[in-house]
Amino acid sequence: MRAARFHGRGDIRIDDVPEPQVRPGTVKVEVEWCGICGTDLHEYLDGPIFAPPAGSPHPLTGESVPVTLGHEFAGVVAEVGEGAQGVAVGDRVVVEPYIVCGRCDACERGRYNVCATLGFVGLSGFGGGFSRYVVAETRWVHPLGDLGTDVGALVEPLAVAHHAVRLSGARPGDTALVFGAGPIGLVTTAALRAAGVEQVIAVEPAQVRKAKAVTAGAEHVIDPGAIDVVDAVMELTAGRGADVSFECAGVDAVLRAAVRSTRVGGTCVNVAIWGHEATVAMNDLVFREVNVLGSLAYAGDHPATIQMVADGLVDPHQFITGRIDLADIVAKGFDELIGNKEENVKILVRP
Repeated sequence: MRAARFHGRGDIRIDDVPEPQVRPGTVKVEVEWCGICGTDLHEYLDGPIFAPPAGSPHPLTGESVPVTLGHEFAGVVAEVGEGAQGVAVGDRVVVEPYIVCGRCDACERGRYNVCATLGFVGLSGFGGGFSRYVVAETRWVHPLGDLGTDVGALVEPLAVAHHAVRLSGARPGDTALVFGAGPIGLVTTAALRAAGVEQVIAVEPAQVRKAKAVTAGAEHVIDPGAIDVVDAVMELTAGRGADVSFECAGVDAVLRAAVRSTRVGGTCVNVAIWGHEATVAMNDLVFREVNVLGSLAYAGDHPATIQMVADGLVDPHQFITGRIDLADIVAKGFDELIGNKEENVKILVRP
């Protein structure tokens, strides 16, 4: 079968690879749609980062570059292995793309998203969504019910947002502040509105993304290039600051503004994956007792995220800005997202 595999920086190829075989306790999923994630773009531009480099195989998969990419995928159950329960052939499903040890302290505490040897299907081995078939353990396979698989491909990034909002403790009546209106900032805005947070303020300089932030549910959008963000937030909140803020950019100045815009005793959630060591003014935290939380991916969030979409609280279609075939994944996918990132949110690939 064909698969888009990462061979190294700037090198993604459509290769012929063996079709994976179902095993006891697993399900074979025929992938219908897979989204291109920012993590995939980072691998393409600067990798290997999360993908295990040649000579250093992942401890759980034993695989190294080249690896098949794609971890935001949904499809239809094609085959059910012996002993696998909860799904049937023909069911539409989304796969939670984890590879975990199940033995470390984090796994035993149910926080498998920070497993000591964490890996991801589509980055660390065991195939990926940019191929026709993926075989996954049943614990990671979640039924979509009546939802389409194009929407299903958006469940993974929405689960990232659901997890961050859940950790933040945001409640109806709170004011939330989201820095960045890229894909993760936009889904975080939508997840906040789905959680009943009525006042969501977005911070974004790009004109096209400002409009997308409003569509996603932002009541106010602040342009950091035009006005001082902290002053603007204080004015909108009668000098109080935001109850919760979300750093979705991975930029020092943004983190600084997020902390300073958060109310006394409030919570700042870092959702971004940073490409460098962050600089933090610790006194900004100490003098206002601001809590800073890290949020990584998701843990137990997929069922609630699927229900959130099924209940109509979030419309994932607004985030789909392109649909392409596997053969066009580099030119119309990766290169398009890099060259026109302000115009695009999520490009889906049909393998």
